[in-house]
Amino acid sequence: MNKNVKSDFLFAQPSFASGVARTLDLWGQFDDYNRSDTPVEADGKAIAADWFVIGQDILDAVEQHDSECEAA
Repeated sequence: MNKNVKSDFLFAQPSFASGVARTLDLWGQFDDYNRSDTPVEADGKAIAADWFVIGQDILDAVEQHDSECEAA
């Protein structure tokens, strides 16, 4: 069961140090975002990640149901 699915790859993941540095960055040089070559590619990645998480939720529900049925 993989619980580490990244669905926020379109957003920047700044660290504390980069947050401190941004206070002095008046020209936006530290703005760095995860990029895709095209909007279609970005949408495809996001949709695939969403469906993977949905599938994982369904699998978790089935496993929980099975374990509750075995316990009864």
